[in-house]
Amino acid sequence: MAGGLLLSAAMTALFATALPVQDPSSGIVDPPPDKIVIKIATVNGSGCPRGTAAVAVSPDNTAFTVTYSNYLAQVGGDSEPTAFRKNCQLNLIVHVPQGFTYAIASADYRGFASLQRGATSTEKASYYFQGSSSTAAITHPYTGPYNDNWQATDTTDWAQLVWAPCGVQRNFNINTELRVNAGTSAPGSTSFMTMDSTDGDISTVYHLAWKECPAT
Repeated sequence: MAGGLLLSAAMTALFATALPVQDPSSGIVDPPPDKIVIKIATVNGSGCPRGTAAVAVSPDNTAFTVTYSNYLAQVGGDSEPTAFRKNCQLNLIVHVPQGFTYAIASADYRGFASLQRGATSTEKASYYFQGSSSTAAITHPYTGPYNDNWQATDTTDWAQLVWAPCGVQRNFNINTELRVNAGTSAPGSTSFMTMDSTDGDISTVYHLAWKECPAT
């Protein structure tokens, strides 16, 4: 977890320019001084077996990271028939300071992909609050030949942010997916895509926006 906190601070600084420009009339405020607490309620999916996902909050309340250690999709060669698609559904309990609400302004993903010529892959993520019909989903495609690190950022305009309801506890759900398609690549060749880094961990950084709840 300590490594996740360090990586959180580094990646928050790295991706600060990815945040949308703030509209002064949007009601967005600075992060609250009190600490937020995020706990994993449930983890489900082939991309995050039990014990392979963790969450850490940045010290300044502007971001949190989800760290994976076993998230890989592959196709071809001796790959399992179901290995071409891996997903992870995180159900998070988010405790925020009283009088505030939050939204996910942007999310940063990175990993490594090795795609043969003719193969393709996608990284997809969707976000929604428990009990809400508003779901944001964004997909990033990649095409072979490709053999390098990949990086993707999901950004939401301020006017389109989905805010947590004030005064009630609603768990926050994040559903990510990696999918690899052999396409026209050479028979027997292997293509794969991971969410990982050189040390085997990937920190996905979610940047938070904050508003004050109406007085009751």
